[in-house]
Amino acid sequence: MKYTALYILTGLLTLSAILMTQATTAQAATTVQVIKKGKGWQLLRGGQPYLVKGAGGDGSKADLKAAGANSWRTWGADNLDPQLTEAQKLGMTVTIGIWLGHKEHGFDYHNAQAVAAQKEAARKTILQYRNSPALLVWALGNEMENGVTDQAELWNAVEDIAKMAHQLDPNHPTMTVVAEIGGDKVAQIHAHCPDIDIVGLNSYGGGPSIGERYKAAGGVKPYIITEFGPPGTWESEKNAWDVVPELTSTAKAERYRDTYVKSVQAEPLCLGSYAFTWGHKQEATPTWFGLLLPDGSKLGAVDTLTELWTGKKAANLCPVIHTLTLDGSGQTTPGATVKFHLDVTDPEGQPLVTTWLLQADPANYSTGGDGQATPPTYPGAIVSASLRAATLKMPAYGGAYRLFATVRDGHGGAAVGNIPLYVKSGTASQMPAAQKAVLPFIVYGDTVTDAAYTASGYMGNSSAIKMDPASVDTPHTGKTCLQVRYTTGDSWGGCVWQSPANDWGDLPGGRDLRGAKKLTFWARGAAGGETVNFVFGLLGKDKKFPDSGTGKLDKAVLTTAWKQYSIDCSGTDLSQIKTAFAWSLAGSGSPITFYLDDIKYE
Repeated sequence: MKYTALYILTGLLTLSAILMTQATTAQAATTVQVIKKGKGWQLLRGGQPYLVKGAGGDGSKADLKAAGANSWRTWGADNLDPQLTEAQKLGMTVTIGIWLGHKEHGFDYHNAQAVAAQKEAARKTILQYRNSPALLVWALGNEMENGVTDQAELWNAVEDIAKMAHQLDPNHPTMTVVAEIGGDKVAQIHAHCPDIDIVGLNSYGGGPSIGERYKAAGGVKPYIITEFGPPGTWESEKNAWDVVPELTSTAKAERYRDTYVKSVQAEPLCLGSYAFTWGHKQEATPTWFGLLLPDGSKLGAVDTLTELWTGKKAANLCPVIHTLTLDGSGQTTPGATVKFHLDVTDPEGQPLVTTWLLQADPANYSTGGDGQATPPTYPGAIVSASLRAATLKMPAYGGAYRLFATVRDGHGGAAVGNIPLYVKSGTASQMPAAQKAVLPFIVYGDTVTDAAYTASGYMGNSSAIKMDPASVDTPHTGKTCLQVRYTTGDSWGGCVWQSPANDWGDLPGGRDLRGAKKLTFWARGAAGGETVNFVFGLLGKDKKFPDSGTGKLDKAVLTTAWKQYSIDCSGTDLSQIKTAFAWSLAGSGSPITFYLDDIKYE
């Protein structure tokens, strides 16, 4: 009996210790509140005013702190533990994103089972991290309203999660994040989401006016600008060959300043902001949205944000690009010589070094936010180069390119600009040769090294086609595969991998794939029995820039297990393949889902 009593006593002491530990952990979570202040709102953290000064991205958080920031945001709940630990050590906070489903990835807010599963995943995240001392705000979703016509169901689902979040964690406010304020999304959030405390606004070209436009749309809740930066490709004017010129890093810095001064500092409804993106990202170009270069060098917008966040100029300012120009129009011919001129200075008078690099321009302006494979580069095209000038011999193969000038001061500061170029031909007989591909050539997979082809050529009932290139639903190899959904049972649909993107034979491009014996790919069906056609080389000789050859596999019947399929290329002219891969199917009376992975020429 005495041992039993001892065990009971020991158990009670252990339980008491656990409860005391939980209480201590709960007390460690700093309470964050949103309160009314005059005609606006204020965020309080631990009872003290807290203006969010932050960014989102994968760059060094110690450097972000050194620049004057106090917070960063995530888009999902992956890899949170080390981030929250680092934030606590740095004395910073994290707005934790809880990813919510997107229509373009196949999520349906009318599917009660999917909505319930999404809510359960959010519940687990909130329970796991609600007591973190570094937690600032729960951000429920990011731009999941895009493409959703009946948004009431979506916002009802968001409200359901927000209400649950308040019940599970009364110490932190909730936010939902939208892309700009078009349509009636502001009114929808206010009508359907009383438990959303803050509206997150992603705004680029419209950043300087987003505060005024938000109020004009009926916004009365406080807001945080959750993404801002230079104008996006989708809101920029295209040039003569249908690509978008990019601002220099110096010019972009002023766009960050304009948004911050007008829509953060000047707006009483604003609780702060997160700049995009703290790091480096290949999206449209390698430099369009990045605040940092791959080696960690900062660009001019970081100096601007430092001054706005701290009230003081950075200790070492980045080089300043005044102009980057070329002799001529930018439309050239194969092998042509082009000269470039760079006017750049350093605020401290430090010696500068310029690196010049020619890169293919896939002109892939997808606005989904997914990272893209880095296009190939042509270092041998640089004939001569100096700090302020370069001479370039254009490649022999046609298509779009960009010449990048990257200037460094040797102390962690940099500036970058680029000029779009286009190799054209006068007649079909003068069609530029395609670039020689390195075999095996991967069209789609986890290790694409030459992003020549883009899945941009939608065919048939394109509105019924939904493709998720980063599906984690049991990939064949690596971390992801391509999920394809044809959401109706009638008509037909398909998609082509094109070079350049969105081209049906009017522009030069493609790759010389000679040497390849076969095109291979892996496929499986969600249910089994799905019949799909596969082909390459769709552009006939009636086009200005056709495919040099073609091959196909008709009516492949998929199983639920991954299976490798092959199209024989031996004896086919592969000297200029503009359309490297395509799938098509006919409606079978019900929606179809299938998966692709590891598409390559070998």
